[in-house]
This record gives sequence, C-alpha cells and structure tokens, in this order.
Amino acid sequence: MPHSPGKPASVRRRSVRRRAVLAAAVSALLVGAAAPPAASPQGVGDRLFPDLGNPGYDVAAYDIAFDYHGNDRPLDAVTTIAARAITRLDRLNLDFSNGTVRSVTVNGTPAKFAPAKEDLVVTPSAALPAEGLFTVVVRHTSDPRNGKDGGWIRTKDGLVMANQADAAHRVFPCNDHPSDKARFTFRVTAPKAQTVVANGLPAGRAVRGANATWAYRSEHPMATELAQVSVGRSAVVHRKGPHGLPVRDVVPVADRQRVEKWTSKTPEQIAWLEGKVGPYPFENYGMLIADASTGFELETQTLSLFERGLFIRDDIPSWYLESIMVHELAHQWFGDSVSPRSWSDLWLNEGHATWYESLYAEHKGGRTLDVRMRAAYEHSDAWRADGGPPALPKPPDPGKRNSIFRPVVYDGGALVLYALRQKIGAAAFDRLEREWISAYRDASATTEDFTAVASQVSGQDLKEFLQAWLYSPKTPPMPGHADWKAARKAPGKPA
Repeated sequence: MPHSPGKPASVRRRSVRRRAVLAAAVSALLVGAAAPPAASPQGVGDRLFPDLGNPGYDVAAYDIAFDYHGNDRPLDAVTTIAARAITRLDRLNLDFSNGTVRSVTVNGTPAKFAPAKEDLVVTPSAALPAEGLFTVVVRHTSDPRNGKDGGWIRTKDGLVMANQADAAHRVFPCNDHPSDKARFTFRVTAPKAQTVVANGLPAGRAVRGANATWAYRSEHPMATELAQVSVGRSAVVHRKGPHGLPVRDVVPVADRQRVEKWTSKTPEQIAWLEGKVGPYPFENYGMLIADASTGFELETQTLSLFERGLFIRDDIPSWYLESIMVHELAHQWFGDSVSPRSWSDLWLNEGHATWYESLYAEHKGGRTLDVRMRAAYEHSDAWRADGGPPALPKPPDPGKRNSIFRPVVYDGGALVLYALRQKIGAAAFDRLEREWISAYRDASATTEDFTAVASQVSGQDLKEFLQAWLYSPKTPPMPGHADWKAARKAPGKPA
C-alpha cells in the first residue's frame, strides 16, 4: 500500500496456524466456571494489534450479502461464516463494529450475542465440539458513513473498500487477521444502473425490477484485509493477460478512454513479474480506479485499488506511475498469495513490493536500483529510530492505525532484500524468490519462515545475518559496499 504521490520528487510509496496455545487458554477459562464470564474482546495476540483476530476456530469461507441503498445510508447485510472449531467453544468472538446486529444463528439455531468493544461475542445454544464444523449467520447493517478509520470508502457515485490493516470488521463480522485466510463469496444488490465488482470471478447477475444482484466468488483463500467490493457507475474493460489470464479493469465511465493508456499496460507488467517470480497466483487481475481521495493505493486481492487522480494528472512521469502499478501488482504474490502471519511481518509485503517497483523503475525509467538503495541506506538508521527495525516495527501511533506503514517497511524492507542479494548472489536470490512464493502460496508465513527458506536455497546459515538486518536498531554494514554510511539526520522519506 504506497501513499499516493504529491509531487514526483517527494513521493512515498507506500497457513500454518499458531492458535493451539491460545485456544487451550480460552478453553481452560471456560471449563468449570461458576458463572458465565462477561462478554469481553479477545485476540490472537498480535504484537501490533493485540485485540485483532479471535482464537478457537479457523474460518473456511465467508458468504456475504449486501443490499446497497446509496452511499449515505447503511447497507443491509447477511454474513455467513463456515468454520471449524479448534477447541470446544461455549462461546466465540467475531471482530465487528460500525454496524447494528439484528440476529445471530449458529448451526441454524438462534444464539445470544453481545458487543464487547470491537468484538461481537456469540453464545450458541449448545457448545461447539472441538474439531467440529459450524456455521454462523449474522444479520446486520454495514455503515459507510464513517470511513476515516477504513472499511467502506465513499466515492463520487458509490462505494469501495479499503480494509488494511484492521478495518474489514468495520464492514462485516469476521476473524479479522491475516493468519486466518478463507474463501469469499459476495452477493450485492444495487440499482441496476450501478455496476458491482468484487474479488474473484463473476458468479452470476440477476435483475429483479429496478435492482440487480451480482455475485462473485474467489477461487483462492484471502485475508479479510484484502476484500474488495465496488459499487458505482463504472465501466468494466476486459482484456487478456499472459497465458489467457482474464484481466478486467473497473474505471469511471467518463474516464474510460482517458485511462486506457495506463490500464492497457497491465498484461505486459504481469508478464514482466512472471519472469521474475513465477506464474501469477490467482484467477484474474485488474485495476479498480475509484473517484475518491484516499491518500494511498491498495493491493486488494485480484483487484487493486487506485485513486482516479493519479491517472488524470500530467505532472507524473510515465515510468513512475507504472512503477506504482507494479508495486500493487507485486503484492498479489507478496502479501496476497503469501500473507503475513502477523502484522510484524509486514516488511515481507512492502519490502518485496518496493523491490519490484524499484526494479521496474530501473527497467522503464533508468532509475538505478543501486542509487535508490544507497539513498535508503543513508536514511536507514533514522527510519529505524522513528519506526523500529523492519521486522520489529513500533506499534501504530495513537488513533492512527495505519501509521505502521512507515518508510522502514518499504524502502527499509527492500534494503534488507538488497543486502541479502549481496550476501548470497543474484542467482540464489532469484531462486529464493520463486521458492518462497511456491512454498507458501495461499498461506500465511513469518519472517522466520523466510529466513529458513533463504538459508535452504542459498546453502548458507543466514539466521545471524538476517537477525541483524531485520531486528537491530542500527543498520549493519552493507556487503560489497563498505563505503556506504548511514546519515545522522532526522528521518526522511525514501526516494
């Protein structure tokens, strides 16, 4: 998720589960209690977002129906969650806020429910057995009128989603943590003059009177923060990518011709990235250009979100805008297909996306990677002081949840990859990138997992080397560049 540019010269760009211990702790609290405990929020223990996610179960699929009445009114919604209990559950928590819950059923039977901060605590009529499958249906509203903390973003003619890092639960009840990926189906009813697009492939459109219901289904598991639904007066432009990959772009009707020179570049960009890291990992791809001011672009799975303003300006060099497009495209491999197990692993997303953005800028605009990395090295100590080391970022600033997206995880993360390539050589690094994507496709992974794959592929024990680069408050010496020095000055923004 890079920030949108102001002026080009000063731009910032922005599964294996570990739940058994947490689940056992929850079970121990529940079993043998003298009285039912009060509803309280829980979390999976994420260091940066302690209350995010919920222990005790693993979601397999979401089926979410929205009824759109305009972007100034709450949507009526039904969220159906299919999951598996990891331990016996007398109650379970869902992340949910910014909506009114009307009813909850568990396995078809009405269940009690109560809010607890940003959680919805559900008490089924009978305890759910360990390893048992269950279904929760929540009838609720989803309110788009307060998008300052993410979730629904109102556009000139509709809505889009921006759920990173922890805002999906402001849209629908869920297990809102990237360690629990699931398949999604969206069913959205809107006036038939509107166009609805969501992650994945179309699964039907039915017209009834003045409204139409659109369905979309993902073929691969997805983290909640990557969900996307767009409602608006949009044109959907179809083309083919490499190997016949379906590419669809969603653009404001009035801008269809104006943005074509940019959207038409996507197939070539996919082919370029496939040459670097292997086959594109999903069923389709495209750009969603929204008439809204967000301040960032976002790698929502199979349908990356971009601000309209980027593509109607004439003061941004073409190589630069294309590199932003490649940043979000690279996330489809790094962050979407292979998701972070915790938000402290964010550098794996943003460092890799920045790396391929930088390589593409070199490819298209002659902006040398070495020059950018040397500039990043000069800033690195200051970035670490400001935001923490790349794999141990400081918590978000109070009231600013997305402040974890600091320079140290972007160019600072790319700098770690540059050091690693210097250490193991370009050939081993290229094998590592492909092996990483192959080993953890459709899963969530950690920084420790990356270190293990890097060591295996290179034939070197890289634990100590990467420990220093990822966790030290000071930037280690750069292999092959003894003359590079970290400047002693206030934190700056990467080039």
